[in-house]
Amino acid sequence: MLRPELETFSSIQTTSGLYGSAWPRALHAAPNSRRNYIDTPPPSYRDTIRDDTPLDIPQRIERKLAQYNESHSVYRRWLFEILSVVVSALCMGMASKTMRTNALNLPCPVSMIVILIVLKNQPLRKWPFGLTLNTILSKVASAALILPISEAIGQLKWTWFHGKTSRNALDFEIFDKASRGAWGSFLLLFRTKGRSLAAMGALLTLLLLAIDTFFQQVTDLPTGWTLYGYGHVPRAVRYETESQREFVNGAEMAANDLRFQLISDTFLITNGTMPTSFGNGVRPDIPLSCPTSNCTWPPTNTLGLCGQCTEAPELLTYACRDTIVDWTSNLNSTVSTYPSAIVCGYFLNATTSNPTLMSGYTLGSDGKPDGETLMTRTLSLVPKHLRVPLWGGSVHFNQVRNPIVDVLIASIAEKSQVHANVAPMLQECVLEWCVKTVESHYWEGTYHENVTNYYTNHTARTGPLWAAREVEGNVFTTDYYDNITITTLPEGSNTSEPDWGVSNDTMFTTVAVLDRIFPAFITISNDSMDPILRWRLGHATEVRTKALKAVPWASPDDLVQHIERLTTALTNAIRSGYASSEPVPGKAFLAETYVAVHWGWLAFPLVMLSLSIAFLVATIVKTSQGENKDIGMWKTSAMPALLYSLPPDVRDKLSLSSNSDRQTRDDAPEVRIRLVTNQGWRVSGQAHVSPMVVQSGRLQAPAGWI
Repeated sequence: MLRPELETFSSIQTTSGLYGSAWPRALHAAPNSRRNYIDTPPPSYRDTIRDDTPLDIPQRIERKLAQYNESHSVYRRWLFEILSVVVSALCMGMASKTMRTNALNLPCPVSMIVILIVLKNQPLRKWPFGLTLNTILSKVASAALILPISEAIGQLKWTWFHGKTSRNALDFEIFDKASRGAWGSFLLLFRTKGRSLAAMGALLTLLLLAIDTFFQQVTDLPTGWTLYGYGHVPRAVRYETESQREFVNGAEMAANDLRFQLISDTFLITNGTMPTSFGNGVRPDIPLSCPTSNCTWPPTNTLGLCGQCTEAPELLTYACRDTIVDWTSNLNSTVSTYPSAIVCGYFLNATTSNPTLMSGYTLGSDGKPDGETLMTRTLSLVPKHLRVPLWGGSVHFNQVRNPIVDVLIASIAEKSQVHANVAPMLQECVLEWCVKTVESHYWEGTYHENVTNYYTNHTARTGPLWAAREVEGNVFTTDYYDNITITTLPEGSNTSEPDWGVSNDTMFTTVAVLDRIFPAFITISNDSMDPILRWRLGHATEVRTKALKAVPWASPDDLVQHIERLTTALTNAIRSGYASSEPVPGKAFLAETYVAVHWGWLAFPLVMLSLSIAFLVATIVKTSQGENKDIGMWKTSAMPALLYSLPPDVRDKLSLSSNSDRQTRDDAPEVRIRLVTNQGWRVSGQAHVSPMVVQSGRLQAPAGWI
């Protein structure tokens, strides 16, 4: 154990290192003179700091803050706290001028609200640094509120102990933690039961933890579409055949439309063209351009083909008759060579002298089915060569002015059904020129098209459409009189429109393509063999047949859907022709990120700012009135705890363990203290001894020293 003299001397040396060397030098000059040491008062704080004393930057800042805290002006005492809330308010945009800057074209000073007004519903690429600047301002705004709240709680700590009532000494630690973080604020809120001004500061400290979340929710980055350019899809106004004219011995021969023939054959003898996979969907069947992944076109009219079918079972009659067999696969087209046989099945005109078998079989000498079985038959109602109409050219579609083909199609699924005398499905189908209204959209590699309307020419005919005559054996000359014209405007309209339609020559070449399959027969000999298609019946001696893997016209396949696919494919072929196609512009959109602003999320930060200002003002008013104005402006400083030391026995009670009885803090009796101006801490129940009173018989520090 050191002697008191040495212990006191050691504390003096330590103090000398803090405040200067004036007083320790006097002590060293007369070390054995206790009287000089006791009677010599310590120098003032200002006297111990010489102007030439080297101080680092933090010390200089603290000394400057001390000068502001010692000021008699309330505004100077709370200058930095006021500046903090002003900075927070400016960052949030509570005040701004309308002056513009050249860099970002934003009002000055730059604030969150101003930035959000500028960025709202704008593309992110237009202001690439706008959200970054907004985030920085939000961080500064929330951080700037920490200083005034913590400093105000710190100052209210001294007011709490400076009142007329003594407080529990542990409140000092709770207040100190509250000025530094959320946990202490949580304890202080419950300690004061919300009935103190400091509780408001503690609540604000806790609420500040959530302010960044609200700032983050103010802005959102949805994806929108912006006009980037234009895409094009083709349409056809008029279609002229692309087939080259062909002559034999100077006489012009009928030429098929090669474009139509290429497409129609895939549907007439197979199940049609299959879509080609491309990207996320299928490749478009028309040439189009779209510079982005999203293009839309307005409703567009284009020339095309339309088709429709209706069932006609009333035309069929079951019978067994001895009649000419014109449908087997080994016959040529010379009628005089056709054999006769007993045939059972379903006929057209069964009671006439010239019935037409649509589905049936021949009977052998034993009365059982023998030879080939007719599964499917197509019968054009305007036959090839002489073009003499059957049933007036149509049964159910007499309103169609210019049919490309009007055909009866009878089909049945199984050979056994034919032998069981099950009636085939008989449908009448017609194809005609029309103008389709289509809505088109291209999305992520997939082209979608929807037909919303169509226009046809159903005006009454005033004369025949065909003129045909035989010039020599099996050689005919044929003419089509009508030019097809279609209007899409109401009658009497003065608005001009394109000349929709085709010429009579194009009509003839189109009909010639479909003559190859209408009429035609599909027969089968036995179940182990493929069905045989007999088609292209115009030649006198040549028999054209095909073995089919699939029968596109046979029931139960959906004939209506097959016709629709055929007309769509032919329409696309017309639109894709280099001579008939013309581009239609549409809008191309590019995906872009936009800035969405949700103003409601700013309510919480603005309320926090308003409450922080109110809390700071209330603290300034409270600490500047009455006896509270005499305790000094210490805020969160720990200097008063150093300057006003507690008596040793009280310190032992508050320490974690005492040297005498090793009591814990929980077991120690409650100590209540109060801060008295210019005197220090007063402990309830004990006589206060000022640290400046010198006790005889002990070597103590001079008056004013701890």
